[in-house]
Amino acid sequence: MRCTSLAFIASSLVPSTFAATYGLIDNYVGSAFLSSFTHEAIADPTHGRVNYVDQGTAVAQNLTFASGNSLVLRADDTTVLNPSGPGRNSVRIRSVKTYTTHVSVFDVRHMPQGCGTWPAAWETDEGDWPNGGEVDIYSTSDFLPYSDGTQKIEGVNDMSPNAMTLHTGANCNMPASRTMTGVSTATNCDVNTDGNTGCGVQATSANNYGPSFNANGGGWYAMERTNTFIKVWFWPRNGGSPPSDVSSGSGSINTDAWGTPAAFFPNTSCDIGSHFDQNNIIINLTFCGDWAGIDSIFSAAGCPGSCVDYVNNNPGAFTNAYWDIAAVRVYE
Repeated sequence: MRCTSLAFIASSLVPSTFAATYGLIDNYVGSAFLSSFTHEAIADPTHGRVNYVDQGTAVAQNLTFASGNSLVLRADDTTVLNPSGPGRNSVRIRSVKTYTTHVSVFDVRHMPQGCGTWPAAWETDEGDWPNGGEVDIYSTSDFLPYSDGTQKIEGVNDMSPNAMTLHTGANCNMPASRTMTGVSTATNCDVNTDGNTGCGVQATSANNYGPSFNANGGGWYAMERTNTFIKVWFWPRNGGSPPSDVSSGSGSINTDAWGTPAAFFPNTSCDIGSHFDQNNIIINLTFCGDWAGIDSIFSAAGCPGSCVDYVNNNPGAFTNAYWDIAAVRVYE
C-alpha cells in the first residue's frame, strides 16, 4: 500500500496526460464584448485614483472601442485632474456569463503600461470572494491585501515578470516542486495567511508582461481549470511558437498538446473543485491605490514624485495605458 500511495502522490505532481479536448463555447471578439461584458461603474475597491465609467460614457469618450477583431480599453489621456475631484476616467468590464471547469484563451496585443498604472485580468466570484476562488492570469510577484478584504492583484508601474496566482479560502496548499516552467514563489493559497500573497508561480519566459510584452506584439495566455488542477500557459506573439489551435482561434483545442505549463496547481493538498465556483472574467485598469500608489513601490519603478500627483497632472503619460485585445475565447 505504501508504494501505491507514493506512486499516486508522485503522479499527481505531473500534469495529466489524459486526452483534454475542448470545444469553443464563447468567442469574444470586437463588438461581442459590448453585449457580453458589463462595464462596472463602481467605486474602486482598491481605492485607486480612478473613475470607472459606464459603457455609454466609455464609448462616447473613446475609452472603449470595438471594431473588427479588436477591443480597446483605455484611460483618459487628455484631462488634468482636480485634486479634490474624481479620479482618471477608465474602464472595468466583467463577463455576463460565469464559468466553472473550462479553458480560457486571452489573445492580447497590448496591455496598459506606464507609471501609476494597475492593469488587471483575472477570473473570480466577486460575490463570494475568497471562497469562490480567484485565478490571476496577469500579475506580478508582490501582493498586498486591500483594506476591505478584496484582492485584485495584477501588475503595477510596469513591474515584471508576470506571476500566476491562486487565492482561496482555508486548506488549499501547493507542493513546492511540480512539473512547470515557472518558479514557485508561495505555496499557501489561503488569503488569510502570509499577507494574502496567495500561491504564486513566477514566469521565466521572456516578453511576458508590460513594455517588453507590448514591444513584442503581445501574446497568448491560456488557463485550464478542472476539478483536479489549474494550469496556465504563455506564448509570446513573435518567436513564441504557440500551438496552432491557440494562434488560429480554432473551434476545438487539445491542451495535452500544449507542452509543459508555465504554472501548474494540482489538487494534492487542495480540493480544487470545492475552492472554485462559478467565476466571471474581469479586465480593468486602475491607477495608484492600495498597491501601485505605495511610495516605495512607485519609486522603485523609477517613477517621479507621488503616484496621485503624477496621475492628476500628467494625462499625456497615459497614451499607452490601454488594452488591445484580439479575443477572449472560452472552451468547455
